[in-house]
Amino acid sequence: MSLRIIFMGTPDFSVPTLRSLKQAGHEIVAVYTQPPRPGGRRGLDLVKSPVHQAAELLGIPVFTPLNFKAEEDRATFIAHQADVAVVVAYGLLLPVAILEGTRLGCYNGHASLLPRWRGAAPIQRAIMAGDDKTGMMVMKMEKGLDTGPVAITAEITITQEMTAGELHDALMLSGARAMVAAMEKLEADDLPLTPQPEDGVLYAAKIDKGETRIDFSKPARDVHNHIRGLSPFPGAWFEAEINGKAERIKVLASQLSDGAGDAGTVLNGELTIACGEGAVRLLKLQKAGGKPLAAQEFLRGSPIAAGTRLAAGAA
Repeated sequence: MSLRIIFMGTPDFSVPTLRSLKQAGHEIVAVYTQPPRPGGRRGLDLVKSPVHQAAELLGIPVFTPLNFKAEEDRATFIAHQADVAVVVAYGLLLPVAILEGTRLGCYNGHASLLPRWRGAAPIQRAIMAGDDKTGMMVMKMEKGLDTGPVAITAEITITQEMTAGELHDALMLSGARAMVAAMEKLEADDLPLTPQPEDGVLYAAKIDKGETRIDFSKPARDVHNHIRGLSPFPGAWFEAEINGKAERIKVLASQLSDGAGDAGTVLNGELTIACGEGAVRLLKLQKAGGKPLAAQEFLRGSPIAAGTRLAAGAA
């Protein structure tokens, strides 16, 4: 026996779940993903999403509606006669007609410990807030944003050095395992659902470019969390004068360090920067158009001398 599944997802994060459901023996009757977007080196080519590409390799029909406002798109979805829809980072809010368009409803893999960090950027927000744990939750979807009852929880520890990219990869694999387990229980009619608590709700707003500049006037731990929460994308950054030219420099890794001084001051030749409280050492940096470099390699081509004062506050 197997379930007839409609899979809905878009980025790399979603692909392991798609593949795992297929490997578990379920019939993936259709894949829904975001339409191809401009990409390539010049942005002139239309690039299919990672899920789109994975589905084609698996021989699964792919559908790319802009939304589900058209009656034709809703009718097509329902006509698949699926048992269930599995949603992982699809990128669209689903109308009730779609939420109720399969026999057993829609189940979402969400990268947080709900109700904490509902919304678009739960991985980045958890790290930026200094959380020491997060997880993947499989929940049954309803009309509200990430408000549905929870079926399965898989917790993951967030270490003090873990970046958003590293946590993304860990949750991506954990989420695939959790969803396979959930579908096995659903098929056996043995998937209990627990309502989310009303307390502890936080929303993980999409990362805005205006919050990516590093504010060295904050305590060192907050600066460190900000850097690793935005690494590798979009990247936290500061400005410095390099060889007589103002440069924007991304910081992709850091660590807490000893030291004190005026916020934004470079304290030594190892790129230890004074913060509002304490200091951080910058470990991996990247200039615009350049490749990521370890701090000492970066400094050989782009010297930033001890005593240099970087802007302490965000723009």
